[in-house]
Amino acid sequence: MASSAKRRAVGLGENPEESENSSDENLEDDDDSGEEDSEASEEEINEVVTVDFEAHNISTNNYNGIKKLLQQLFLKAHVNISEMTDLIIQQNHVGSIIKQAEVPEDSDDEDPDEVFGFITMLNLTERKGVQCVEEVKELIVDQCEKNSTHSVTEQLEQILNDTSKPVGLLLSERFINVPPQIALPLHKQLQEEISEAQRTNKPSGRCHYCLMISKTCKEATKSIPARGAPPKDEYMFVNAEEEFFYEQAIMKFHYSVQEEADSCLSGRWSFDDVPMKPFRTVMLIPADKMPAIMDKLKEYLTV
Repeated sequence: MASSAKRRAVGLGENPEESENSSDENLEDDDDSGEEDSEASEEEINEVVTVDFEAHNISTNNYNGIKKLLQQLFLKAHVNISEMTDLIIQQNHVGSIIKQAEVPEDSDDEDPDEVFGFITMLNLTERKGVQCVEEVKELIVDQCEKNSTHSVTEQLEQILNDTSKPVGLLLSERFINVPPQIALPLHKQLQEEISEAQRTNKPSGRCHYCLMISKTCKEATKSIPARGAPPKDEYMFVNAEEEFFYEQAIMKFHYSVQEEADSCLSGRWSFDDVPMKPFRTVMLIPADKMPAIMDKLKEYLTV
């Protein structure tokens, strides 16, 4: 069944091909090129294309796109993302996908229904025993043991095993060339759907905590702080808005995925040409902190 549009999310001045073009390519012009040709070429390179996105209900047509974005998050971790994709699609009363509103007829895109991003919430507690859910919990606990204190690991295990206060996995993934402004309408829609699920006593509406695994990066070469100086927390969030969730988290830690990815997003990506090391940042946020986070999102992402 084809998915129906929920809303026009936002118009973005973004060129989908921009991330594929490096500045070095501009140097390939012949030295004897005319000045007019150079100016025309520069104008063409600097052209900004406005792309409109729409939010749609999640449907079976989105399987490949959602799975690709989950792979971007979990990389080579032992998590059955095919099963997780099925869960996301089955729970279609909560969550959205985003795709291009109108694909020009002369577009080179092979798939006009390509998924540019998605958002959803999976109740991990209600799905105890499901393979992919158990694998996610095992991944998080194992990484917590390696990258945090014993007391934090014990607290995390207690929370994950407490059936009276369910934990929801908040998944919000998109391509890197989709700006953060798209996150505001998606999160607003999700919170409305969670409220409705709570009213109708569905699993996604009963989450006491929100668990997030965010893509973050850190400079590959960083100077050691002076003796006695505290280490600086300089992790950069790939999805910029997720820093607001980090601020409200009662539990947080980072783990490296350097051995699983050649670059931060399995593609060419850096801050000001500074090489970055890829990490994942795990956060546990109380559900009652969501209104404060939404206020921050509205303040910084309203267009």
